[in-house]
Amino acid sequence: MSDLPETMPPRPPLVTAAVVLVYVGAMLAVVFGVLAVLSRYDTADPGRRTAITFTGIGIVLFGLLGLSVASGMSRGSRLSQRLVSLFAVLQIGAYAVTLFTAGRLSGTQWTGIVVATAVLIALWTPRSRRWFRRSVPASA
Repeated sequence: MSDLPETMPPRPPLVTAAVVLVYVGAMLAVVFGVLAVLSRYDTADPGRRTAITFTGIGIVLFGLLGLSVASGMSRGSRLSQRLVSLFAVLQIGAYAVTLFTAGRLSGTQWTGIVVATAVLIALWTPRSRRWFRRSVPASA
């Protein structure tokens, strides 16, 4: 049985796809953040070790934020929709800056652009916008 009240319309398939992509990306961020923290033992330099640790912790926290936002998006939160959209636009912008400064992008970066663009399209189709715009009853 769904957690959504029966009065709410069903979630559009494109929103579900975007939610899955955000969940997967957030879980990967948590895993890679933990791996980054564990990789601190590969260096003897204490300054570099500290930087690696804080970078890994930041990645984990960002992944946890992504999980929270994906959960909100799955329930129709407009704030979550806008936060994911803002992140996707910033990610595409960062890749554009990388492209113009470095002259090329890796396959992983191109994949990031495609995924971010797909999420944006999925979240802002007319049917998706209507679903996020509907009034959400207060949950108990």
